Amino acid sequence: MWTNVHYTGSLGANASVRLFTYGWPASWHVVWYLVPTNPQPGAPQVDWDVAVERYESGYVTYWITVKNLTAATMTYEARYAVLN
Repeated sequence: MWTNVHYTGSLGANASVRLFTYGWPASWHVVWYLVPTNPQPGAPQVDWDVAVERYESGYVTYWITVKNLTAATMTYEARYAVLN
């Protein structure tokens, strides 16, 4: 298993954005997770959803929708873990 940060970003109050990353081997088991990098205690800051497109027999694209759940600008990291 290995992990890394694939993308860092900033998102306005109550906003969302859709990211994509392509060229990932379809045989890999990849888990995506988002982590806020600016503290705002008291409630969840970020929500995300991951969709997968298999654009060739051996490769996939990940479409990641990131949602800021707060009333302030949020910075975040899009992280991944390859489990196999």
